[in-house]
Amino acid sequence: MALLDVLGQRWTLRLLWELGHGSATFRVLRARCEDVSPTLLNKRMKDLRELALIELGDNGFTLTDLGMALVGKLASLDSWANDWADQLAHRQQLK
Repeated sequence: MALLDVLGQRWTLRLLWELGHGSATFRVLRARCEDVSPTLLNKRMKDLRELALIELGDNGFTLTDLGMALVGKLASLDSWANDWADQLAHRQQLK
């Protein structure tokens, strides 16, 4: 599945998640994602723009309607992941 290939690329999910909190410039994204190299960040942002998930405006990068819809779906996954982590922690306590 093409979407999973894209989302599986390093930093892609994190960048989408960060933009889900609002627009951000390249510099701000770089600061939020300290370990990402400028070259890789530039590549990921270019890829996400080509996929119509983000756009570059006066206030920096922002999610498109498609990007916002995707991040909304990721929020459900985040909720599930938190429940899963809680259950794992509970199982560890029982051991």
